[in-house]
Amino acid sequence: MARRRFIQSREPPYDFTEVSDDYAPEPRNTDSALWNDRHYDGLRATDGTDISSRTKHRRYMRLNNVTTIDDFKGSWNKAQQQRDEYRTGKRGTVTKEDIGRAIHELENKRKA
Repeated sequence: MARRRFIQSREPPYDFTEVSDDYAPEPRNTDSALWNDRHYDGLRATDGTDISSRTKHRRYMRLNNVTTIDDFKGSWNKAQQQRDEYRTGKRGTVTKEDIGRAIHELENKRKA
């Protein structure tokens, strides 16, 4: 009795299909990030420089004084907190009283 091989589809209704012994599934694009540095394959910088490995990418970044977004992980949260404090009047905001006081001081300087 010959051995038979089946694969199951990835989408509903998840049917089984018989395949030959030499069948190899097509690689999924979503799988590439799971296998070490495969996401670097064929990668080029905007100026055309080959950065198709982690080493080449790091060297390119060091030579061109650029960085990745993850280097600013904590600074964006801190900046958002500062913006929120500014908007709620806790720090650095200019109030109507501040403007009135500045106008009053300027008017008094002219008279003196």
